[in-house]
Amino acid sequence: MRGLLIVAAAYLMASPALSEGFDRPIPQAQSATAEFWFAMGSIGLIIALILVQRLVARR
Repeated sequence: MRGLLIVAAAYLMASPALSEGFDRPIPQAQSATAEFWFAMGSIGLIIALILVQRLVARR
């Protein structure tokens, strides 16, 4: 009896009537500040790669 009650409760909790539909997230536009810091990070990465390449080429 107890096992049947657990199975029934699990079935009722997993029923589609209780679930919500999936709402796709709407992408937000980037701000000018975010674009600026992305550009700074990209330039910094390129400079670091150039420095590493020069360091490795010396050896």
